[in-house]
Amino acid sequence: MGTLMKRLGIALALMLLAAGIGAPVTSASGPTYAQLIGSKLVVRMDGTTPSADLLGRIRRGEVGGIVLFGSNITTKTALIALTKKLRAAAVAGGQPPLLIAVDQEGGSVKRIPWAPPTLSPPQMGRIGLASVARTQGANTGAALRGLGIDVDFAPVADVPATTASFMYREGRTFSFSAVETATLADAFASGLESTGVVPTMKHFPGIGFATRNTDAHVVSIGVSKTRLEPGLRPYRTAIRHHIPLIMLSNATYPAYDAANAAGWSHAIAVTLLRRDLGFTGVTITDSLNGTARARGLSTMTLAVRAASAGTDMILLTGSEASTKAVYASLLNAAKAGSISRTRLLASYDRILVLKAGL
Repeated sequence: MGTLMKRLGIALALMLLAAGIGAPVTSASGPTYAQLIGSKLVVRMDGTTPSADLLGRIRRGEVGGIVLFGSNITTKTALIALTKKLRAAAVAGGQPPLLIAVDQEGGSVKRIPWAPPTLSPPQMGRIGLASVARTQGANTGAALRGLGIDVDFAPVADVPATTASFMYREGRTFSFSAVETATLADAFASGLESTGVVPTMKHFPGIGFATRNTDAHVVSIGVSKTRLEPGLRPYRTAIRHHIPLIMLSNATYPAYDAANAAGWSHAIAVTLLRRDLGFTGVTITDSLNGTARARGLSTMTLAVRAASAGTDMILLTGSEASTKAVYASLLNAAKAGSISRTRLLASYDRILVLKAGL
């Protein structure tokens, strides 16, 4: 009940914002472009100790979140000290809370080896009990919260179409059944939220048909909306329970948008997800770095496209120098009018509501 009430509270805040009631304003003229762009970026940190430059970017509000990988993590004590230092930089600059995220799915994707979940998604799927998935989520959330991490880029909601699915082969999916995936993913997400950790349902609208990794290859899922529909079931369930964060896939879906992958598709991120499915939370791209290389494009190009499409947050896993350059490019594009200020403001408000709910 507590998790549901929290989700309802966030949903109410978002509805009030949409009506112009209670919208956060940082000055008489509203947030600056620097604030609007900085809030969108979730970036990777180099090494195990934050550089002075990264801390300065956090203090100035040029970064909205940090994603941690195995290369950033050594011991529990060091990790707690690291997250405290990152958060303190945001506080020192008078910025909104800094999101600190990690991929802690369980099984093959588990950045913090000593922390839960103790079961992989396929193991939870074989057991088939929502209560088990929720407990795994709650235990994971409690561990992450104790380490100073407040966002888990989990659970995976992809429903593999066949055993050729790369997500299935990597051991990252719950079940071939859309119904069971919906139940278990939602339960794991509820467990995370019960401890104050933000769950992230991914990868919308589903990459169960993909046979190659969407981070390293250009993937187009050329099936009909009818065949894609079962993959939407876990999102429909989670949206009814007010899931706060959804990650968009790097695949292209010609049935919805022949030109743009989900992360930078207005038709998918806004028309399908928000208008048709009723999602009111925050959207975030999958990492843009690998897919940009695969497409022969710059990460900056895809970041501008994602922001222009109305995607709220942008995940960047390149070097600190490269993410700093993306920030500068986005800022220039926003100031030049290439990115709608109205869309930037809508994203900014949703991000602040997410952070306020931590």
